[in-house]
Amino acid sequence: MNRPEQWHLNADAAQRYERCVAHYILGPWAPLLVETAGIVSGERVLDVACGTGVVTRIAAERVGITGKVLGLDLNPGMIAMARTLPPPVGARIEWHTRSALDLGLDDGSFDAVLCQQGLQFFPDKLTALREMRRVLRSDGRLALSVWSSAGHYNGAVGTALERFVGHETAARFCASRQAPSRDELLQLAVDAGFSDVQIELAHLIIRLPHIDQFALEHLAATPVAPAIAATGAETRAMIGASVMHQLERYADTAGTVIYPEETYVLTARSN
Repeated sequence: MNRPEQWHLNADAAQRYERCVAHYILGPWAPLLVETAGIVSGERVLDVACGTGVVTRIAAERVGITGKVLGLDLNPGMIAMARTLPPPVGARIEWHTRSALDLGLDDGSFDAVLCQQGLQFFPDKLTALREMRRVLRSDGRLALSVWSSAGHYNGAVGTALERFVGHETAARFCASRQAPSRDELLQLAVDAGFSDVQIELAHLIIRLPHIDQFALEHLAATPVAPAIAATGAETRAMIGASVMHQLERYADTAGTVIYPEETYVLTARSN
């Protein structure tokens, strides 16, 4: 992304983000990332670009009361929302509003660093990865994920926006799926100084309820929300109907869309 600030959300949008994106789109993937990182009791864990904290809270449960977890995000609205959610049983979480390009944390202060679907937003991905490595202890672990493609749902929403709103809005919405390729991801990690870099393509089945309504609420949780609101009720209804039509082959009788999703998961060591 050329403008990372475009994904800053106000308080209302952050609440919608928690209800839609964190719960239905990112939430199902969060246990996999924590499991892949091998998080165990007593460890110190950093979650970079934590959003509203879906990965952070799972990590806190894993490390328990003897561990430490810090959730960090550039977006104040996300951190504010994260602080309002019930804390898990486990480690006390520290929330910080900071950039991934300058973590402001001590060298070698964490056993593991996690980053779920954040790398594609960073304007300087190599600097962000070097910062993650810097704060890891010797032989510390990194686990991060980025989308491997636009995916069925986001592709359908992008198509609807292109048709009913315009190219700029569609491109802005779809930017979250413009992630480094597998080869680019591997090279970035190596250039950042990581060793034992491995990348796997993970698969999961995602379920989204009442897809026409869900798509509109999701859009209201993104920075394109003002452009969508300005279109009027008729256009918004056409957007929802278009998404539902495109995904009807994945829909059940209740209007729930059930579709396969893929993401790259990278693991590496700090030396």
